[in-house]
Amino acid sequence: MTENGLFGTSQREIVATTYMPDGAGPFPLIVLSHGNPPNARDRVKVGRYRKLAQIREFVHMGFAVIVPIRRGYGATGGTFAEDTGSCKRPDFVAAGNAAAQDLLATIAFADTLPQIDKNHVILVGQSAGGFASLATASYSPPGVIAVVNFSGGRGGRPVTNPGDPCGPDRMAETIGHYASTTHVPVYWHYVQNDNFFAPDVVRTWFSAFQAAGGQGQLVIEQPFGRDGHGMFAVDRAIPIWEPGFQSFVSSVLHTANAANDSPLDAVKSKQ
Repeated sequence: MTENGLFGTSQREIVATTYMPDGAGPFPLIVLSHGNPPNARDRVKVGRYRKLAQIREFVHMGFAVIVPIRRGYGATGGTFAEDTGSCKRPDFVAAGNAAAQDLLATIAFADTLPQIDKNHVILVGQSAGGFASLATASYSPPGVIAVVNFSGGRGGRPVTNPGDPCGPDRMAETIGHYASTTHVPVYWHYVQNDNFFAPDVVRTWFSAFQAAGGQGQLVIEQPFGRDGHGMFAVDRAIPIWEPGFQSFVSSVLHTANAANDSPLDAVKSKQ
């Protein structure tokens, strides 16, 4: 990807891992985006974000999956690009736009792979990765047909202020800003006992999304574990979120196929 800096532009490599179903394809694609650990020193621990049980679920459905590691995290490393600034005056737009550049570069790379159906791309992200996916969709990248946002947001304070993130009103404004140029449906999936983003906060964000023209649905699951924020990454939680996820992606693929007169098969049902 091209990175803008004080002294002009430079090229940066982003580490990404791809997972393919058996066969030649082309396969619809999921771009899976990781979150941001509460402690900066833990960003390196993101590694390559190998959530293998979740990825196997997607591959079993017939999706190819690409997992980019954004700048400043894990295997990509380098300078962190998604700083939101102070808790009192967070700049979520700048952070979201920076993350979006990494995902847009990932989509552009995936488009070059012969196994990928570049007309059927779904952005899936958890926590900061869900927020990054919302930001990316606002650029209307060709081929992106939907977003799945698992517990997305920024500014969470799970230890000091559980459920009460920094700048929730600013985040609502940011989400409205992104929604105004987002033209694909978004599936919002959260959990009642999320120590980063409480349900009342999430409902405010979703209302801002809808008020700005965003189309989608909000699901808030029953409490899960001690902190439901990380439910997506817990293997035993897959049966909780998988049915709603599968229903949503099947619907958007069906709609996209009808619009494009595409022969692509619907997402496979879990056996």
